[in-house]
Amino acid sequence: MTTVLYDAPGPRARARNASFGVLGTVLVAAVLAFVLYRFADTGQFTARRWDWIQYVEIQKLLIRALVNVLAAFAMGAVLALAFGTVFAACRLSDHAWLSRPAVVVVEFFRAVPLLVMIFFFYFGLPPATGISVTPYWAVVLGLTLYNGSVLAEIFRAGVLSLPRGQREAAYALGMRKTQVMTSVLLPQAVRAMLPTIVSQLVVLLKDTALGFLIGFQELLFQARTLGSQGMFDYPILPVAFVVAVIYLAMCLLLSAVANFLEIGRASCRERV
Repeated sequence: MTTVLYDAPGPRARARNASFGVLGTVLVAAVLAFVLYRFADTGQFTARRWDWIQYVEIQKLLIRALVNVLAAFAMGAVLALAFGTVFAACRLSDHAWLSRPAVVVVEFFRAVPLLVMIFFFYFGLPPATGISVTPYWAVVLGLTLYNGSVLAEIFRAGVLSLPRGQREAAYALGMRKTQVMTSVLLPQAVRAMLPTIVSQLVVLLKDTALGFLIGFQELLFQARTLGSQGMFDYPILPVAFVVAVIYLAMCLLLSAVANFLEIGRASCRERV
């Protein structure tokens, strides 16, 4: 039995791969054990460094920070998806006056670092135009332009990956290009693109943490503030651990929602 790229491993290769797997697992476990030992040795697990989490006001502070993160993510995700859809359609257009400017816009905002865009909207835009931008909107606009440009390429690649016969069959039935795109190509492309779209939305969610650099009061901003409190013995690592767990939970929840939607669509297709 062979595959396209390599021969199926035999008994000796399987044994060697298994031994490498065991060795890798032991090394990872040893590194984790050493890290935990150093944390314990430096007093990171002492009750004093975790007292801060028992205060109701601190819990409310973290909840408000979490709400700010979710608000920036929700607005940025909606605007980025809309931006990506519009500019992907423009790039797929047969009209040069639409496709060429769209290429310039998408490639420009993909190339500019997200942090530079956030700084531009918050620090550069007010003195240049007199328009004052809050930290929230500076973060949202930066997330929209950067992630929207990436999503535009994802949408365009998803549509172009479909078999050419789908488009030709739709045109043979007398459908207009807009109908072909909205009724034939996009529904199929979205199913294929869903894992990649979710991955980009996870990136967008985590990138909201860059807002702490301009004073946006999200989780990382509050973590830095709490970690510098001497009355709690500077619990920077415990606070960072709690914030990391919150971000992990949000990313896993987003992936679970995407899997639920994908399973729901698959079951609908089976019923049809």
